[in-house]
Amino acid sequence: MAIINQATKELQVKTVYYGPALGGKTTNLVQVHEHVQTQEGHKGKLVSLATSSDRTLFFDFLPIEAMAIKGFKTKFQLYTVPGQVIYNTTRQLVLRGVDGIVFVADSQYDKMEENVKAFQNLEENLKALELDLNEIPYVVQYNKRDVPTAAPVEYMEFLLNNRDVQVPSFGATAHKCQGVFETLNMITRMLLNKFINESNRVKQLV
Repeated sequence: MAIINQATKELQVKTVYYGPALGGKTTNLVQVHEHVQTQEGHKGKLVSLATSSDRTLFFDFLPIEAMAIKGFKTKFQLYTVPGQVIYNTTRQLVLRGVDGIVFVADSQYDKMEENVKAFQNLEENLKALELDLNEIPYVVQYNKRDVPTAAPVEYMEFLLNNRDVQVPSFGATAHKCQGVFETLNMITRMLLNKFINESNRVKQLV
């Protein structure tokens, strides 16, 4: 659920990067944090909440060209979830209040089962929070396209994006920052369009 900060005139939008362990969620956030363009003081520190063998990262930023909705600049909050199943409670906590999701899949053939299980786990955790993935803007990223054992994109689409209305998907090599901002730009555009449409509906009802 987006948060409106009246004091700073900001609309705060939360995006969660979800996917299997070691699939590239953390790499995406690190690359965005290093390269995103903001004015001085408009980018939060990259915070890591570490468990014994996994971690959750998050930070927020206000882009230089932040779109204003009803006079409010949009600040984006980016989070990752722990990849390991034993931290499922943490995954659910991170998903609370989510506005958009980036599912980061590992392109290696031997990771396909983990990809599918992670996607199923995402749907289950959203359901536990009384949320429906069909009502949340999300995109899919096929990371590690540079590895020799990368599965064809068409095969991964069949496994992870096989629905009546397919969501946007992107090939990526996150450690080289390839596909990282294409993915981010799409989910932010989808979120902004959603809030603009909701704002227009409210105007029509008033």
